[in-house]
Amino acid sequence: MVTVASDAHRVGKIRLDDLNWEHGDYQRWRAYGQSKLANLLFTLELQRRLREAGSDVRALAVHPGYAATKLQQRTENVVQNAVMAITNRLLAQSDEMGALPTLYAATQDLPGSSYVGPDGFREQRGHPTLVSRSTAATDPETAKRLWKLSEELTGVTFPLAYAA
Repeated sequence: MVTVASDAHRVGKIRLDDLNWEHGDYQRWRAYGQSKLANLLFTLELQRRLREAGSDVRALAVHPGYAATKLQQRTENVVQNAVMAITNRLLAQSDEMGALPTLYAATQDLPGSSYVGPDGFREQRGHPTLVSRSTAATDPETAKRLWKLSEELTGVTFPLAYAA
């Protein structure tokens, strides 16, 4: 199973008391970072549960680096959209190169909970390789708490055995 995250997870912080940003000022890039951090924690906890259940299925995470997918140009600010369009042309790798980490993770024999991204400068461009994640993205206790909260919020539980 491959989950897409982002290097933006490094600016994320899991707000267990306000996961949906319903209180206080909403900050879209911090919320984006939180969602990508949550994806990495999801992968960590899913892999733990799969292993504990004796499953051979592996949970992996990837990030595309800085890929020209036009995500950065979806704001209400016309000037920011124009700047991002230029930056995409000058600095970003193609969307095809951005897809390679996902394809690599889905087709290679990698250890569970691996994180794949580009091999270039600051993991922004290049070919797929194993990359590091932030300390926050390796916290098993936060991963368990986020999983439990997600089950409560969605009403969906994980069917494999779980030991607290």
